[in-house]
Amino acid sequence: MRARIAVLPGDGIGPEVIAEAVKVLKRVAQTYEHEFTFQEALVGGAAIDAVGDPLPAETLQLCRESDAVLFGAVGGPRWGDPRAAARPEQGILSLRQGLGLFANLRPVKVHPDLLTASPLKPDILAGVDLVVVRELTGGIYFGQPRVEGSERAVDTMVYTRAEVERIAHVAFRLARGRRHKVTSVDKANVLACSRLWRHTVDQVARNYPDVELEHLLVDAAAMHLLRRPRDFDVIVTGNMFGDILTDEASMLAGSMGLLPSASLRGDTFGLYEPIHGSAPDIAAPRSPQLWGDRGAIANPLAAILSAAMLLRYSLRLEAEATAVEGAVAAVLSQGYRTRDIAEEGKQQVGTREMGDLIELEIGN
Repeated sequence: MRARIAVLPGDGIGPEVIAEAVKVLKRVAQTYEHEFTFQEALVGGAAIDAVGDPLPAETLQLCRESDAVLFGAVGGPRWGDPRAAARPEQGILSLRQGLGLFANLRPVKVHPDLLTASPLKPDILAGVDLVVVRELTGGIYFGQPRVEGSERAVDTMVYTRAEVERIAHVAFRLARGRRHKVTSVDKANVLACSRLWRHTVDQVARNYPDVELEHLLVDAAAMHLLRRPRDFDVIVTGNMFGDILTDEASMLAGSMGLLPSASLRGDTFGLYEPIHGSAPDIAAPRSPQLWGDRGAIANPLAAILSAAMLLRYSLRLEAEATAVEGAVAAVLSQGYRTRDIAEEGKQQVGTREMGDLIELEIGN
């Protein structure tokens, strides 16, 4: 198979972790006799510094001409002024909107060897395997912000029936291939948008009589994610609620450095990124102070697992995706850990070393 992959490393630890994901994809191509080409482009703060725009037209065009996008992270204190006309976060928001990426899939699966990496008790975590389906191009993040002098600011949340229908269908179809349960999360006791959300999800559910549907208010969902996470299969929710709940859910796995994501639009095209941010405090220029002479310390597993999702959803290479996930599991089972999930008695490694270990497992 031939595939063209746009690579947008971004800021902070983005370039470090994406380099390992690309390395693993190159190993997959070599092992399974595919031809993958990679082309890098600017996004986020790096793009602001270079051309004054967090999403240059050339970057968006490259993404449109590619089969998939591998994305790192954007942001950092040097671009932290919220009043600035150009901010790094505008890059990823504009990408989602410009590419029509309305469905964000964030799987959370707790590896048996990492049950002690989470602050939760192991007996609560054992067997956790869920997916959050987050609506990505609507809601309050794409509303109409308004600042009224220095004393008042307004943000608007808007959802249409069509937007809710299409994300609900994604969730129900996904559940049919899993454990046949969808949990829809909203705030229908307060928000008009959420009442429309709940009614629309109920209507869509009629098309999937084999899938169980439950509704939860977002505050209750936040509690139950920590209290009974094994009960969840597929969670579908709006943009802001999904953003918050998936960061919370990362603690089930033990670290944000472990969780991948896929942003899809209904065909095979997708953008794949780790859910973590740019983590500028541990990015490469500072890493020697923390790690001596061994280089970067960021966990590349979320980026590598995002590459596995790219293989599965955009390239339809299930065996190859499973091989990458198996390699990650094998390396963790062998006792290798990055700094964020370090445990006593385990071998601590850096970003590049972890990528090397996983690369070597591919095809073994």
